[in-house]
Amino acid sequence: MSALRRPSPGALPRLLTGLLLAALVLLVGAGALPQPAHAAGTGLDTVAEALKKSPVYVDPRVRDQLPDADRNALAEKIRNADKPVFVAVLPDAPEFPRATLLRDLRTKVGITGVYAVHIGANGFNAGADRQVLPHNAASNLKLAAQHSHTGDTKGMVTEFAQQAATQAHGEAPSSWNDGAGGGSATGLLIGGAVVVAGGVGGYALLRRARKQRQERERAELDALRVVVDEDITAFGEELDRLDFNPSEPGATDAMRTDYTSALDAYDLAKTRMAEARRPEDVRPVTEALEDGRFALATLAARRTGAPLPERRLPCFFDPRHGPSTADVQWAPPGGAPRPVPACAADATRVADGLEPMSRTVQTPGGPQPYWDAGPAYSPWAGGYFGGGGVLTAMVAGTVLGSVLSAPSAYADSPSFFNGPEGGSESGADFNAADFAGGFGDGGGFDGGGFDGGGGDW
Repeated sequence: MSALRRPSPGALPRLLTGLLLAALVLLVGAGALPQPAHAAGTGLDTVAEALKKSPVYVDPRVRDQLPDADRNALAEKIRNADKPVFVAVLPDAPEFPRATLLRDLRTKVGITGVYAVHIGANGFNAGADRQVLPHNAASNLKLAAQHSHTGDTKGMVTEFAQQAATQAHGEAPSSWNDGAGGGSATGLLIGGAVVVAGGVGGYALLRRARKQRQERERAELDALRVVVDEDITAFGEELDRLDFNPSEPGATDAMRTDYTSALDAYDLAKTRMAEARRPEDVRPVTEALEDGRFALATLAARRTGAPLPERRLPCFFDPRHGPSTADVQWAPPGGAPRPVPACAADATRVADGLEPMSRTVQTPGGPQPYWDAGPAYSPWAGGYFGGGGVLTAMVAGTVLGSVLSAPSAYADSPSFFNGPEGGSESGADFNAADFAGGFGDGGGFDGGGFDGGGGDW
């Protein structure tokens, strides 16, 4: 009996090609390949089907408000951000009743995400599933875009989409990668390829997801690095200004210990930041800086004979201000007042009815307070304030608050409010209250806006 021969190295690729070509011939012979599309409809079903395949839809009747080149550019930005942000630009027509439009569109698309609709001359509304973007954040982004770009459809939807993409959680829906056409024949062809190729497709998806996560973490760490370097530099300048010599007359062992602790904290912060590879690695850096600032405050008290300071949290408004001296009442826009620790200067400003000197960081939309700058600042703040319930209570109602309320923010597990992750299919199972509000023509909440109280949503 002759020995079995091992297939040549090129046999499998040739076999795969042959099988695919055979399937293609059969599909063509059966007339199953997709035919040229007919003119697109303009109803809500058409809009929903289009958004399942691409992040931006513009009704042909209002194409002049967002021309094809601008539409494609915005869609590309959203795809590159890999976030579930949907934008529709529609005419003021009977098939798009404003009272139920946003909610019905979310129902028909059936994917968790952020939804924005521009209608008519200047009507604009937006909503988001809570696990993707906090209620207040969606409302505030909507109003900011309205106020900044009244009468400018392109500017309004572009600013909203870009800002939403920087703050939204989850990933772009997989259906955006399927292209705009294909029908059942494409499904058959893809099915045949999967059968032949085995697990190749699954491996490619895993690699893509891993690459996207690494790119996201790299971008977040780059943004954090700027902020943390500023913190380290500020602490180094405090050490330079310190007029203390361990051998000076009157120096005690306790003073020298405080001074050494501050120097060690500075060196540790620099070392940990140099070693950081993920956003979570920033937390030990800010922990070290906080320890160092308390050591300096203790040293200052020993040198002047003042009572030793109580170990308190740093100033909430800007940890570079050093340890807090009192708790003050503060509330984010639209949120409830809550006590937060403040340094002496900020406590005085708040008592006088002035705005505290809050720490702002750069975002694609310009400077923002760190508590509204995105999920990357969770470990940064956690190092200063310890994370957990204390910090969560202080930033409730902000972007950072939503992150801290969701332990899965940096994990590949179900998202914040025990619902489907952003970009996944949920059908009609969503909280309609998240899409409550009205179309503001020229700004405002149109009778109550997102938080209820008017607006027939």
